[in-house]
Amino acid sequence: MIKTYYQLTKPGIVRGNLFTAAGGFFLAARGHVDFLHLFLALFGTVFVIASGCVFNNFTDRTLDEKMERTKKRALVTGQILPRNALIFASMLLFFGLTFLLCINLLTALVAVFGFVFYVFVYGYWKRKSIHGTLVGSISGATPPVIGYVAVTNSLDLGALLLFLILVMWQMPHFYAIGIFRKDEYAAANLPVLPVVMGIDAAKKQMRYYVTGFILAITILAAFGYVGFFYLMVMLSVGGIWLFDIFLGSVAKDNKKWATRIFVYSILVLTIFSILISIDFALPF
Repeated sequence: MIKTYYQLTKPGIVRGNLFTAAGGFFLAARGHVDFLHLFLALFGTVFVIASGCVFNNFTDRTLDEKMERTKKRALVTGQILPRNALIFASMLLFFGLTFLLCINLLTALVAVFGFVFYVFVYGYWKRKSIHGTLVGSISGATPPVIGYVAVTNSLDLGALLLFLILVMWQMPHFYAIGIFRKDEYAAANLPVLPVVMGIDAAKKQMRYYVTGFILAITILAAFGYVGFFYLMVMLSVGGIWLFDIFLGSVAKDNKKWATRIFVYSILVLTIFSILISIDFALPF
């Protein structure tokens, strides 16, 4: 039963967001790490995101039963009662916000902002509009800001750029998912872009967003938040990503291509998070 509740938190999503939150924290700390604040920031972020995922499982349970990938989730099969899931999610949210409030109020407020956008705003718009993905990217862009603000206690340009970078990264990442899971989203009647406007329209948008991602990571260096080594590596990584996105226009197997883009996008985010974490120690 413990494992079932654990799976309800969508641990893959939690781990990914934990990584970006740590990146934001270390970027702001510049090697001067308050380990108590680091502990509180990371555990608080994990608990808030896990809470949002459990709430999302609760609100999406009728959609989940229509998709092959999600029809065996605990709230669909009845392994966990909806009431118990809500209690579990509320406890996670309480402990998460308590941890973050021990750092500063702004850190907790950023987390609340991301939580509300994910559970309520995104939860509504993904059923109504192709722009639901963009709404969802707003909540997904808050973890590195949480980590950053835990150190700075301010929403400065650095926080804004981290937010922008994550928004730009998420859109092609999610459109890739929308392409290789197009049939599932269509079966659930979810208006994602590849379903409503077609795969070619999604590919076009992916090119725009990856270009925006490259510009955003460059601006982070231009304002001195990171150094030249970061810039060279990220421009190389981002350039490869953009080149592969353009190759999508001649891809013969869209699902295979989209899966490759999805996997590479995770690598891009991993490299980005590592580089901003260790930039203070790099020679240039």
